[in-house]
Amino acid sequence: MELSWLDDFLALVDCGNFSRAADARHLTQPAFSRRIRALEDWAGTPLFDRSAQPVTLTEAGRRFRPFADETVRRLLQGREEARLAAQSEAATLRFAATHALSLTFFPSWLRALEARARLGAITLSSDSMEACERLMLAGQAQFLLCHAHPAAAGRLDAESFRSVVVGGDRLLAVTAPDAAGRPRHLLADGESKPLPHLSYSRESGMGRILEAVRAVQPLTNALDTVFTSHLAAVLRTLARDGRGVAWLPESLIAEDMARGTLVRAGVPAGDERWTVPVQIRLVRPRARQSKAAESFWTLAVEAALWRNAESPTESATSVAAPVAGAEPVTEKEL
Repeated sequence: MELSWLDDFLALVDCGNFSRAADARHLTQPAFSRRIRALEDWAGTPLFDRSAQPVTLTEAGRRFRPFADETVRRLLQGREEARLAAQSEAATLRFAATHALSLTFFPSWLRALEARARLGAITLSSDSMEACERLMLAGQAQFLLCHAHPAAAGRLDAESFRSVVVGGDRLLAVTAPDAAGRPRHLLADGESKPLPHLSYSRESGMGRILEAVRAVQPLTNALDTVFTSHLAAVLRTLARDGRGVAWLPESLIAEDMARGTLVRAGVPAGDERWTVPVQIRLVRPRARQSKAAESFWTLAVEAALWRNAESPTESATSVAAPVAGAEPVTEKEL
């Protein structure tokens, strides 16, 4: 069995299509198909249901996937640790962050930490939550900054990763105002007409959060999805154009709300049923990292503890809405 077969397997899981997965792996489709077949021959059973479109995992494939994820991650981690052993004093900090937080939270958070200690060189990869998770699993980023909610599980399991709450945010249901300044699209009890919905795609962490929250607390209003994107900034632009209702991070739309180019879609205005409180978390692998990365983690945790001690009210509001088994702690396993 070749390690590259596991990369092929995970590419097909992500793409759901042999042609796109082959392109992603820089292979011809026949060559890619032969490698998937070779992996299945090695496993002794089909791992994919080819009769479905997109291609889906068989039960055997679903059982195999976590082992493939972990094997690839650990091998890449082993390679990374070998490199770090040779360059133990490497000072560059490698971050992955979702698009919205890269634009809003990351710069000010970093500035506050730099006021406490010198950080050195930093690289930031800004992408969707799904892409950021892949960077972490591949060992290509040391830290992930993302929105989180206790109800929404991700691919970074507690056995291999840990996290700390470094801030709070809210996903607000917003829309453009009409000429009188009222919500153009109204979330209210008794409204039976489906509202045009500007939705997040499945690559988005906020889309994952909203889906999980709605499974626990269904909306009373029907939504008609008219546009989908993994970028909150794109949904913000369309919401300002009056195209529908979007749940957007307050950190991203604070100026729009102040200027009145976006207004809360729910009524009455103070009704928080349409609001989803979320955490901002810093995630890292459990495995020991470079000296610079370990020093940064200590600094970030200390700053988070200081922040929560100085602003207990703000800290309380940063914790996402209660769900079974969730604890409002500063540092928590994913």
